[in-house]
Amino acid sequence: MRLRILGCSGGIGGANRTTCFLLGDNVLIDAGTGLGELSYDELLRIEHVFVTHAHLDHIACLPMLLDTVVGARTQPVVVHATAETLHILRTHIFNWQVWPDFSVIPGPDHAILKFETMPLGDTRQVGDAHITALPALHTIPAVGYLLAGPDGALAFSGDSADCPAFWHALNGVDKLKYVILETAFSNREHELARVSRHFAPGSMIASLGRYTGDAEILITHLKPQDADLTMQEIMRDGALYPFSRLQQGQVLEF
Repeated sequence: MRLRILGCSGGIGGANRTTCFLLGDNVLIDAGTGLGELSYDELLRIEHVFVTHAHLDHIACLPMLLDTVVGARTQPVVVHATAETLHILRTHIFNWQVWPDFSVIPGPDHAILKFETMPLGDTRQVGDAHITALPALHTIPAVGYLLAGPDGALAFSGDSADCPAFWHALNGVDKLKYVILETAFSNREHELARVSRHFAPGSMIASLGRYTGDAEILITHLKPQDADLTMQEIMRDGALYPFSRLQQGQVLEF
């Protein structure tokens, strides 16, 4: 399995791109502004998009992807998400006001967008990958994902505060090599992190105490203003854990 990090920032500006990961060459995990890093030919290869939740930094480029490839693909792009997330996308994005409804374009019988409901705990197989929706706790309905291949696995928390069920699910995973874990705010903004159901270093490290495995912990979703400070706090206070900072352009093999 090969995961290319197209975007992993909690904001934009300069080189910062928001959350979007490419699994192999045809599967996206979220579709934030990092999706713009792909060439036109690479965009044409996308067949599946697994969405953690409907906040803009995770779906901003999904409408543009569909608009870009609509005249060149003969098969739809399949968007997998929970029923609640798909309802938000239908109601607030693909509603003919913010963006056309690509689930009926260019025609109802051959639309470029296909929605597939993916309940929490459900697993989909795409090629050699088994993708499972994991529990998460955010301000809107959200999930994380477990990506499992023949030789190893990787987990992504999505946007989430402390979620015991997430760690419970991971503690039973064999050959888990990486956990991509969000930490959006520094400790000085711990109250903002709490009310927005994100992590700050203190709450993230406390939550990590629920995990019994030894996977490498890759930190994502850092806000640009305090990204360096947040990582300093994590490395100082979490010395017992194998932390590193997820980087745009990084390729993870598992």
